[in-house]
Amino acid sequence: MRSPAFQDAVKNQLTLYVFVAVLFVVGAIFGGLMVNALTLEQQQDLAADVNQYIRLVNDDVTPDAAQSFWDSFIFHGKWLFLLWFLGISVVGIPFVLAMDFLKGALVGFAVGSLISQHAWKGVLFSLASVAPPNLIVVPAIMITSVAAITFSTYVIKNRLLQQKGTLAPQVAAFTSTALLMLLLLAGASLLEAYLSPYFMQWAAPLLTGAATAV
Repeated sequence: MRSPAFQDAVKNQLTLYVFVAVLFVVGAIFGGLMVNALTLEQQQDLAADVNQYIRLVNDDVTPDAAQSFWDSFIFHGKWLFLLWFLGISVVGIPFVLAMDFLKGALVGFAVGSLISQHAWKGVLFSLASVAPPNLIVVPAIMITSVAAITFSTYVIKNRLLQQKGTLAPQVAAFTSTALLMLLLLAGASLLEAYLSPYFMQWAAPLLTGAATAV
């Protein structure tokens, strides 16, 4: 039979995951709304950039896959390292939450830009371009964020307030979680570099007519 302490721990973890997920969703909604907050000139510039990218994809002009992998992996790795550092510092937890919101806003802005310009075709292109890597990236960031909050909560509650427990196992567990998520992010970067271009090439012809008209 599970102990009350174990049940409390599971409940607390679930609560944190729900909170971080809601924060991400709110950020995504905010990012989507930000598209409509742009000036007409900014929207036109954004549309021109998106349509140029779609044309390049449709013409099979894509970045070097290996370079794209490393660029993506380094970017995600920096994001993950910052989450780990903020968690280790304990006082950086508000910034962890801010980064979760920001990640949601970035995804929401990317999807919102495509939808505002191409309606349902933009949704399809988002599923081919934005969705695949983020199906891995977003959960990895959420897991790392929850681990950072859990670690910081442990330090504040058990080390600073009550002066009990050992810190080394908690540091090891948090760091191990971050390293495991780094492996997942490597997989997301591989997907983004080697598979996403094929998905986008399949979806791009649907948008090419609209892009040409702009």
